[in-house]
Amino acid sequence: MGALVIVTMRSEDLPAADRFAWWSEQVARDTAPSVVSSPHAGDFRAVVTLADLGPARLSALAFPEVRAVRTRALIRRSDPERYGLNLIVGNALWFSQRDRDARVGAGDLLLHDTSQPYDSRALPGAGPGKMLMLHFPKAALPLPPERLDCLLARRLPADAGIKAIFASYLASTAAALERGEVTESETERLGEVALNLAAAALAAQLGAADELPPETTRQALLCRIEEYIELNLGDPGLTPTAIAARHHISPGYLHRLFESRQLTVAAWIRHLRLERCRADLADPRLRLRPVGAIGDRWGFRSGADFSRAFRAVYGLPPGDYRREALESEVRQPRGGQ
Repeated sequence: MGALVIVTMRSEDLPAADRFAWWSEQVARDTAPSVVSSPHAGDFRAVVTLADLGPARLSALAFPEVRAVRTRALIRRSDPERYGLNLIVGNALWFSQRDRDARVGAGDLLLHDTSQPYDSRALPGAGPGKMLMLHFPKAALPLPPERLDCLLARRLPADAGIKAIFASYLASTAAALERGEVTESETERLGEVALNLAAAALAAQLGAADELPPETTRQALLCRIEEYIELNLGDPGLTPTAIAARHHISPGYLHRLFESRQLTVAAWIRHLRLERCRADLADPRLRLRPVGAIGDRWGFRSGADFSRAFRAVYGLPPGDYRREALESEVRQPRGGQ
């Protein structure tokens, strides 16, 4: 595996006269060559974060009003033969491909194909346009291009189901990358999961989930279960048996799904609950909330269970941990002094 590549570049690091040319070059290199124009070309302010994730690349983009047109001549000259599955984060985007056009906004997904002409316009808004783009070789998807053509230039709302899980995964991965929390050994796996979720989201839109390979289906199911666990941590009845029943699988299959996590399902739930409790105990805004209420909020059945589990992991009872965390917050120098 090559070296971990996570790069953030800002046009404001360049002279104003060079910024738009820099952006045009980034679009050509990171997506595909296109003809780019903007009313802000004289002082183009944009930020690009790129991360190589093994079989895919994730780009986080922030930019003003801009237009990119990919022509047949440019395709003949250079075609990386890639798809881009984009999550719109801020402002609206107008996109046209295959004689269709769509206006997509925050929370929507959009699929594009570098092998076909397109016209893309980031529309003006209150702030910069923002987008997360997962791009990958077309051959990496287990669905043929002729099946996917009907999804190009269509608004794909990511407000429910596997599309919402894919969007959440993309956003959380981008945030972890920007915080420097991802190691080189993790990037390949992150890319594989992202590709499997992308395939599952597109297949669901097509009604073709039964055509996916077993590994893609398994990975999508695991992510759906993890999302369900995250949303229901406060329920004391969140048990492996209940989770398996909710997802119409056997408890044995659920445990096999979690083998890649190197934790049992129950241990994963306990880990997440303790992490939420730890964050609440260290939060000055919650200093008046009783310790027992925090444990109860995150699904511990009794104060004794909570205290015992917390001390086993963090080495202190919850009350002592809170006291040390809040005292440390008070001692923390302000304003960098």
